[in-house]
Amino acid sequence: MSNKKNILVTGANGQLGMEFRQLETAFTDYKFLFVSKDELSIKDTTSVEKYFEINEIDYCINCAAYTAVDKAETEKKTAIEINVTAVGHLAAVCKKYNAAFFHFSTDYVFDGTAKAAYKETDTTNPVNFYGETKLAGEQEAIKQNENTIIIRTSWVYSSHGKNFVKTMLRLMCDKENIGVVNDQFGSPTYAADLAKAVMKIISSRNPAKGIYHYCNDGIISWFDFACEIKKLSNSKCIVNAIDTASYPTPAKRPHFSALDTQKIRADYKLPISAWQQRLADCVKLMTL
Repeated sequence: MSNKKNILVTGANGQLGMEFRQLETAFTDYKFLFVSKDELSIKDTTSVEKYFEINEIDYCINCAAYTAVDKAETEKKTAIEINVTAVGHLAAVCKKYNAAFFHFSTDYVFDGTAKAAYKETDTTNPVNFYGETKLAGEQEAIKQNENTIIIRTSWVYSSHGKNFVKTMLRLMCDKENIGVVNDQFGSPTYAADLAKAVMKIISSRNPAKGIYHYCNDGIISWFDFACEIKKLSNSKCIVNAIDTASYPTPAKRPHFSALDTQKIRADYKLPISAWQQRLADCVKLMTL
């Protein structure tokens, strides 16, 4: 009989879930169980509970989420089902079966009026419905399971899935010039680094509870981000800086949503790389 601990990764075909798949061979002390939304929908409470009962889950890493920020303004029911109701149930099931629960949240729980990177203890005040559902999901998870570990992250990208980096690379191939907002500031997160951080926490065998912030080092604008992507990909596309008012979207974005990562660094001795280096690594991977 195997002594390996079982790790369930939900939403396993998304960009973060795919990064956990890449780590499987590096963490042989664990048995990974990857499920996509088609294989196990976190909205299906009966199936979730049955899965836990059968598979003896020790850790649940919830990568399933509704992430369409603009669509959330009109698809409110679906956003609530996935980001709030299902999260609360997953947290409760983890408590029932004594499994550690990892859940991911967002910088969009903040309103963007801060002048310095947000700490875990700073006041939340979402400015869009997506942010509201993610905050409500945090609260519901902790209500149902006080040992929940929530990691807020920001501007996530990867060589997998849909993200800003992939969009920019495509647009820079298709267009002679593009406009990117230069008055929204935050910190990019390479999903591969986020996945490794979670596995370091699990490997500590003593995961703390509560809220943590994780992103790569550095505070930039979306325009800065796009310019670096242009440089790394040797694109000839002209990148023009525009303000938010010139690019209206259904959902409002916070002006400033950088996250302070001192807590997770201190608690888990986590080294965090500069955003430029990790972006270079990802772009290289995508353009090989």
